[in-house]
Amino acid sequence: MIGVVTPIDLRSDTVTRPDEQMRRAMAAAEVGDDVLDHDPTMAALEERVAALLGVEAALWVPSGSMGNLIALFLHLRRGDRFLAPLGAHVLDAELGTAAWLAGGMPHALHSLTPEAVVAAGGGESPYYGLRSSLLCLENTHNASGGTLTSAAGHEALVAAARSVGLAVHLDGARLWNASVALGVPLTALTAGVDTVQVCLSKGLGAPVGSVVAGSAAFVVEARRVRKMLGGGVRQGGVLAAAGLVALDRIDRLAEDHANAAALAAGLRALGWDVPAPETNIVLASVPELDKTLLVLREAGVLASPMAGKVRFVTHGDVTAADITEVLHRVREAA
Repeated sequence: MIGVVTPIDLRSDTVTRPDEQMRRAMAAAEVGDDVLDHDPTMAALEERVAALLGVEAALWVPSGSMGNLIALFLHLRRGDRFLAPLGAHVLDAELGTAAWLAGGMPHALHSLTPEAVVAAGGGESPYYGLRSSLLCLENTHNASGGTLTSAAGHEALVAAARSVGLAVHLDGARLWNASVALGVPLTALTAGVDTVQVCLSKGLGAPVGSVVAGSAAFVVEARRVRKMLGGGVRQGGVLAAAGLVALDRIDRLAEDHANAAALAAGLRALGWDVPAPETNIVLASVPELDKTLLVLREAGVLASPMAGKVRFVTHGDVTAADITEVLHRVREAA
């Protein structure tokens, strides 16, 4: 069937493609050698993101994984333990670079509460014990189905980390989604953190790139680490121009959230076990994961596995009509 119908791709919001407006901006971008002179369009993007996040400075990086790694590299000393919620991207989806390259010892928090942060990160230990130095947050939380940390919840977690001497890094790959879903400014979700990473190539639809941000002193060192990791670019303005267009599209993420809610409701009506999504990620519990993914693919619906469930992710290349068609195909396949 997949050969006679156009597949609807819900594997990730990273599958979006730059539209004509974005391509024109990329083609017309003012550029310079970013490694030598700091490309002017790249600089403009970094300044705009820093202002949106309420921090002093920012640095474009090729990927969110590199942005997270740079932050951990600069926060951690070899052997330091860092805390992160169970299933966090920095724990499970970045090839162990937090330990391998940043030198950190990961510790998963099964319950992300202020009390859990204090219990895991505080207290004296013998000289040969682990020293906790960093809390990594993730908003939205991908593996939990795009779940949200509210502004009040974020504030409480940061305060708990500070009370036991932990620095805080925020993996905000989908922080834009959290801001839109909660109806609060981005600054309410970055308050108090030392560093934050945000992604341009997921819901915002840029073809590549993330931004890691923090103090001006942090970004000076982050630029050095980016170069060390091979992430320096030359005429980066071509890529940064796409990011600037993407930032104009933050508000449209509400459409993705509405489409995800419609998809979840429609699947429940068909008998699927699907909780209501908080943002643009729908997780469905199924008896046979691999078989279900194959049946969906044969029906022209592309999904992916996540935490033992089927994951559907809505994005800018998927319309409300596409969601209706997905539900039709699922019903026919059943």
